[in-house]
Amino acid sequence: MKKRIATWAILLLAFFGLADSVYLVQHEMNGMPLLCDPNTTLSGCNIVAQSPYAYLFGIPIAEYGIFFYGLLFFVAAFEILLFRHLIRRVIQGLALLGFVMSVYFVSVQFFIINALCIYCLASAAIVFLVFTFSFLLESMRKNGGAYYVPVAVPAPTHPHLPMPPSA
Repeated sequence: MKKRIATWAILLLAFFGLADSVYLVQHEMNGMPLLCDPNTTLSGCNIVAQSPYAYLFGIPIAEYGIFFYGLLFFVAAFEILLFRHLIRRVIQGLALLGFVMSVYFVSVQFFIINALCIYCLASAAIVFLVFTFSFLLESMRKNGGAYYVPVAVPAPTHPHLPMPPSA
C-alpha cells in the first residue's frame, strides 16, 4: 500500500513539475517576463531566466525540465499499471539524476548568478519530494541490511553425453 501511495505522489508531483516547466518555456518562447514579486528575495526570476546559465547546449533548462518531468510522469503511470521492480528502479534513477541536477542549478543561482527564481526553487522542491518518495517505492537494502546486488544466474548446464564410437 505504501508503494502505491508513493507512486501516486510521484505521478502528481511530476504533473506539477511539468506544469512549472511548461510555464517557463512558454514565457521563454513569447519573450514575456516571468511573474515575480519584486518585494521579496525571490524576485530574481527574470535575472535567472536571462542568464547564460539558463541554457545547456543552447537549449533552455526548462525544456529539459519538460522532458524530465514528462518521462517521470510516463514511467510512474507505467509503474501504476504494471507494478514492476525494474520500473521502480528507473524511477529511483530518474529521481537521483533530478536531485543532483537540482542541487547544481540551485547552487548556480545562489553562488554565481546571485539571484533566486521561485519557479526554479519550486522545481527543486518537487524533485526533492520525488527523490524522497522514490525510496519508499523500493528499499535499496534487502535481506537483513545487506545491499541488494543483482547477480546474473548462470545458465543451466546439460550433462555431457559421449559420442558413440565410430565404425
